[in-house]
Amino acid sequence: MGKHSMSKADASHIQSTQATGGGDMSSAGFAARAQSAGDRNESAARSSGQQSGGTGGWSQSGNSGGATGGGRDK
Repeated sequence: MGKHSMSKADASHIQSTQATGGGDMSSAGFAARAQSAGDRNESAARSSGQQSGGTGGWSQSGNSGGATGGGRDK
């Protein structure tokens, strides 16, 4: 896993930003892949006994939607 594992909350933020900014909402788009990763990571955390949580820390670099991240502080 990378430095920051994708959580379901992270995926939700990405989906919202992509939808608002007119991004690719197809099943092959980034938002769908983010949701899949969030689901996988939550499932892995449950099976290992860890608690998953949406602690934030997501980044919108490279987002073509032009959103600013909704004012969340890191």
